Amino acid sequence: MRRSPGFGQNKDQEPFTVVKLGGSLASHSSEIIPLLQSANRPLLIVPGGGMFADFVRRLDSTISADMAHWMACAAMDQYGWMLASQGMKTTSRLERPKKPRILLPYCSLRRYDPLPHSWDVTSDTIAAWVAGKLGGDLLVLKSVDGITKEGELMTRIEKNVTTDVLDPCFVPYVLRHRIRTFILNGTEPAGISSWLEGQSVRGTVIGTTF
Repeated sequence: MRRSPGFGQNKDQEPFTVVKLGGSLASHSSEIIPLLQSANRPLLIVPGGGMFADFVRRLDSTISADMAHWMACAAMDQYGWMLASQGMKTTSRLERPKKPRILLPYCSLRRYDPLPHSWDVTSDTIAAWVAGKLGGDLLVLKSVDGITKEGELMTRIEKNVTTDVLDPCFVPYVLRHRIRTFILNGTEPAGISSWLEGQSVRGTVIGTTF
């Protein structure tokens, strides 16, 4: 169902993965963060906005799109600090870490401003941008098994689909930029562990080249 970690990367490079950890998994972070921390490979965890971004959404009608965008980006840093309470170090540097780190992305997003200022772009597509920028694979942890169609799990997606699992810009973005992506249920730590070890797991692959 999926390739082993690092497939398609330069053989001289250590396999590198960006991990998007959404706000819906906050209650599972005490299991997920130590698991990622113990992985014997470099990982860069991109936090969602969680409850902090939800607050910005409630203000949306009273503030401009630009203000909402930057407040939501700052919310990712706040959720990142909350995740860091589980014992993983943070970084604001947009680079491949030697050990698992939680990225606080606000400063990098302000510097590059790479994406539209719209709720069609959330931390999902921001994580995809980070993976593309750094040349890594992307693991997206959600509270569902993957993307479904008519109640059936789609194990591979090679063209744009409509889904409420990810933001509207995400699938077109990863396909256009050829970012190796896997959607996985983060409520099941055993599945995360198996994925990191290169084993076949239940989920959704997005891409046409692997």
